[in-house]
Amino acid sequence: MEQHGIATVIMGCAKDIVETAGVARFYFSNFPLGHSAGKPFDQASQQKTLRSALALIDSAHVPRTTVVSEQHWSHDDSWEQDFWDISALSDADISKLKAAHEQVRKTAADIKASG
Repeated sequence: MEQHGIATVIMGCAKDIVETAGVARFYFSNFPLGHSAGKPFDQASQQKTLRSALALIDSAHVPRTTVVSEQHWSHDDSWEQDFWDISALSDADISKLKAAHEQVRKTAADIKASG
């Protein structure tokens, strides 16, 4: 697309992977995987993410430009360790998390279907 004059911006949470791929413009959010568009159900976070990512079209003048979001998932980075380590969770905790995830997927599907 870039070769044909169509500017692209990638929003993502896996900085090492996306930068290795060598995209033209990358807006990185240090959020859990799957949340590159902002915090779930947080319209202000999502709007800020989208506006900042789209601003790269005008501001990125060299290939492989990465801009890091100023937003933070939480007040500290302890979520990163918790996100990757499920060893402290019971089977019941994991079941609750799976159910919550499925509810988010259902809500997203319902929104997509209605709009």
